[in-house]
Amino acid sequence: MELRHLEYFVAVAEEQHFTRAAKRMRVAQSGLSASIRSLERELDAELFVRHTRRVELTDAGQALLAEAHRTLASAAAARNAVAAVRGLLRGSLAVGSEQCLGVIDLPPLIAAFRRAHPGVEVRLRYAGSGHLVEQVRTGQLHAGFVALSGPAPDGVRLLSLGTESMTLLCHPAHELAERDEVTVEDLTGEDFVDFSPDWGARGVNDLTFARAGAERRVAVEVNDVHTLLDFVHQGLGVALVPAPVTRKPHAKGLHAAPLAGPGPAWQVAVALPSGTPAGPATGALLQLALPDGPR
Repeated sequence: MELRHLEYFVAVAEEQHFTRAAKRMRVAQSGLSASIRSLERELDAELFVRHTRRVELTDAGQALLAEAHRTLASAAAARNAVAAVRGLLRGSLAVGSEQCLGVIDLPPLIAAFRRAHPGVEVRLRYAGSGHLVEQVRTGQLHAGFVALSGPAPDGVRLLSLGTESMTLLCHPAHELAERDEVTVEDLTGEDFVDFSPDWGARGVNDLTFARAGAERRVAVEVNDVHTLLDFVHQGLGVALVPAPVTRKPHAKGLHAAPLAGPGPAWQVAVALPSGTPAGPATGALLQLALPDGPR
């Protein structure tokens, strides 16, 4: 089994199309298709269901995809480790982050890394923490800056960056705008604007209400911070958000009140694969992100 065949397989699986995958890999479609057929013969299994306009993974293909990601990541780590011994830092670094983590300022961090290591190609993507942790676990990301409400999932280790409290945001005309502090009981019966379930803040909120035995109605579900703030500005619901969100310029004019009492923490951390040591490029990024070591 050649690494090239696995690279082509991953490209087809992610693009769900042979032509787009061939363009992405900069090879002729005939050559890519031949490599996939060769891989299927070697494994004695069909990896894709071929439709007229797209392809989709079979069960065998799904099983191979996670292992292919890990194998390719390990091969890249091996190449980069050898380069590091020779005094070089090169290759690629795939990093993910959830929005508005507060305790880490990602743009200047990535800029500083690029200045220090121009030979490393950095790919950065934003998504919810649940999605990012899964991509770290399967080797699609080298590191993820995430916020979780519980322990690390299997296959992932977390290096703590800090914690933030949860805070109510509401329209200044809302009756809760008179409160300097709120409780879960105060929020019972309110319409909420909240993030999708794979965001860290949503996990903290769901766990907070579940532990209190209180029901919560999420009327509006969004996937970015500014949209959440827009809906709260329009009085279409209240929001429980990590404290850094309340300090954003777009939150100006909204009433902010801390959530009282002990509860699940919004924990910001760096997620890394637990089964393999960090590669040289990842290690260099962590040195910039954690100059005093893990917290």
